[in-house]
Amino acid sequence: MRHNTIKIIASSLLAFTLFSGCNGDSVADANNAKAKLGKALFLDKNLSYNGTMACATCHDLNHAMVDSRTASFNNGASTGADGTSISNRNAPTAAYAAFSPDFGVDEEGEYIGGEFLDGRAKDLKAQAKQPLTNPVEMNSSIKGVVSAVKADTTLNAQMKTIYGVEIFDDNNRAYDAIADSIATFEETVEFAPFDSKFDRWNEGSYTFTPQEAEGKKLFEGQGQGRGEGRARCIVCHPINEYHPTFTDYSYDNLGVPVNTVLHGVNGVTAVDNGLGGRKDINNGLLYGAFKVATLRNIAVTGPYMHNGIFKKLKTVVHFYNTRDTGGINPETNATWGAPEVPLTVNHTELGNLGLSDAQEDAIVAFLKTLTDKKFEHLIP
Repeated sequence: MRHNTIKIIASSLLAFTLFSGCNGDSVADANNAKAKLGKALFLDKNLSYNGTMACATCHDLNHAMVDSRTASFNNGASTGADGTSISNRNAPTAAYAAFSPDFGVDEEGEYIGGEFLDGRAKDLKAQAKQPLTNPVEMNSSIKGVVSAVKADTTLNAQMKTIYGVEIFDDNNRAYDAIADSIATFEETVEFAPFDSKFDRWNEGSYTFTPQEAEGKKLFEGQGQGRGEGRARCIVCHPINEYHPTFTDYSYDNLGVPVNTVLHGVNGVTAVDNGLGGRKDINNGLLYGAFKVATLRNIAVTGPYMHNGIFKKLKTVVHFYNTRDTGGINPETNATWGAPEVPLTVNHTELGNLGLSDAQEDAIVAFLKTLTDKKFEHLIP
């Protein structure tokens, strides 16, 4: 629900510089070693309290950095290391996460950026720290994580080489270094290859099919009448630079219904007020607002929405199109459920788009072109 893109462009240029590297100078070499350590830590299940869960469990490197476990997909949220605890939110993709600006307020007075669906982590390093000690995720402690890394001969040596021989003398300093390494790994090209069909089209090496081209036109809001481009997805998912991330990193209440299936398994009854419900914000005007997601790899990163309520991408597009007009959820054959937080729903930019079924399909076809090449085989 934002319209200011200046900060987004600056952030993307900064992040692209990080991803591009410097071809062998001392800074790039140090970051490369740090990224290798970060990858080892990202994959290490010993960082969880019982050795069963790694960062990669919920952000599968082979599945667009989302939780690929069937149970988590069916519920809409991830199961923790204890095998029973289930989050109340869908794990977002970690791909392209490094492009998000630090959490803060922009010149228009709107909240922007940060990590997690409510932006509670200022940046990528702050984000890396939280799942490790979250009781419904990896459920360890700062001391437990540091001890696990220290006990591993290879990781121990890498930590001392990069951060100094005294790094383990202070648990908090070591924990910060662990998070720094993981964040550095998440800044590598493995998380942001920019090689989708869209990128190839942008470079002149791919031609959109007629349906994909029509979907892009609708996505961009071209046309004048209802059903001729009222989607205007670019309002919140801009295409404003050479390597767009398809998000403005703002926060919005999309009117998503309660995921009753998820609440049936995790026992949660409280309303999720998102950004506005954070203790440090506590703003009723922002209740129900969640971070606008990147559309990179969106075709293979279901389930969708902050609570994982929808399984198919076509369902999401149909929801945006017919939410306020008595539309039918094709996954349940029932009308859309009432918004979990009704008072702050965005009725201006979605809910009654006037798109035909064929136009919805065209938008889905375009969205599929945003899939990184290595994940194209996962497209349903």
